[in-house]
Amino acid sequence: MIDTLTPYPAYKDSGLPWLGQVPEHWEVRPASGAFIPNKERNQGMKEKTVLSLSYGRIVIKPPEKLHGLVPESFETYQIVNPGDIVLRTTDLQNDHTSMRVGMVRDRGIITSAYLALRAKVGVSPEFAFQFLSVWDSSKAIYGYGSGLRQNLDFSDFKRMPIAIPPPAEQAAIVRFLEWAGGRLERTIRAKRKIIALLNEQKQAIIHRAVTRGLDPDVPLKDSGIPWLGEIPAHWEVPMNNRIFREKIRPNNDNNLPSLSLSQRDGLILTDNLTERSLKTSTYSNWKVTIPGDLVANRFKAHLGVFFASTLNGIVSFHYGVFKPQIQINTKYFELLYHTSPYRAIFAGRSNGMTVGLQNLSNQNFYAVRGILPPLEEQYQIVSWCEQSTASLTTVISRLEREIELLREYRTRLISDVVTGKLDVRAAAATLPDEPSIDSLVAAHDVLADDADETLDTTEDV
Repeated sequence: MIDTLTPYPAYKDSGLPWLGQVPEHWEVRPASGAFIPNKERNQGMKEKTVLSLSYGRIVIKPPEKLHGLVPESFETYQIVNPGDIVLRTTDLQNDHTSMRVGMVRDRGIITSAYLALRAKVGVSPEFAFQFLSVWDSSKAIYGYGSGLRQNLDFSDFKRMPIAIPPPAEQAAIVRFLEWAGGRLERTIRAKRKIIALLNEQKQAIIHRAVTRGLDPDVPLKDSGIPWLGEIPAHWEVPMNNRIFREKIRPNNDNNLPSLSLSQRDGLILTDNLTERSLKTSTYSNWKVTIPGDLVANRFKAHLGVFFASTLNGIVSFHYGVFKPQIQINTKYFELLYHTSPYRAIFAGRSNGMTVGLQNLSNQNFYAVRGILPPLEEQYQIVSWCEQSTASLTTVISRLEREIELLREYRTRLISDVVTGKLDVRAAAATLPDEPSIDSLVAAHDVLADDADETLDTTEDV
């Protein structure tokens, strides 16, 4: 059905370079003719449900993430209602990658630093949301705003032309996108389930190798660690403080590249990140890392975000940079700390009230027992793990690429339909009744779409 879509018979210029031509019968009006700004403040604490803009969705913020805020501070927040559209309009100068538009599904309060909009009569909130999402994803939003950091308010926004189809056509567009989005989302989730199963198989292979070695006939001894059980008799289980010590090398070289941790790709050049990463105004307090170091995201230790460095560069002061104290293959310990038992151990030893942002201190990291085979065996285990999981890694990479292409296709399809490049009126009229994309997403954790995490992944203010 999607392949049979065709353009409209006649077009006119919209007056916007990013929007181009729009169907001739669509009305082009300023944004002030389609939206009114929200001005309802939470004076007297009328509402207590705190909302947050996260990865393009407005979600209820869990109470444990409100740590450090007192109730009176929420009186400055604005009240929003289902159908309202929220734009994160701050810091347009520095952050060009975040998803800045979300649609409200629950009544609550959200920071007044955001621009909250309500669609006027005759404008479908769902269509308006999709239109503004395209405005955001096309990066046209960065041409607006004022001030040193390019903050955007309604006075900047209200003159932007908006292309509005007739109400019945808005409904047809929304219906078609729900149908197409649902089909694409189901396909993506099916592929992600396969990836999860392949990753489990991969981790099982690695777990046995890093905790029991490669020789099935080797003599064993009790490790003294309940969850670990027996290990090869010639292996050791020292405390981490015997294996690693934090090394703080000041950043005195302006030519060193910036490095970041990605759960999927390890320690890589920040410019090569595929996920969101905020820019910093200064690198003076960053730390130097060299090949052989173990670099950890202290706030994501429970997710196994430990990686062996293979590069010379600088990393955020939030990261831990650990220098080996004895001869080791750091890659072996990267694999070891990615196993489920170690992730659980680090989770239990991390401190912090905010879920997902518990800090693993040096003291708590040092107090964990590592598993230490002889150096030659460490290299053999790493090599064997890489060879034994190579085919799984290839399949996982192919599936991830397919998901990436499906997402790109979904983004392009939404853009072409919402901006009138494709006519879906006839197609929408013949669609079967299916669950909307909202009901599909509600049954799952939408943040799983953003499984790769760096330190700077929080989008809310």
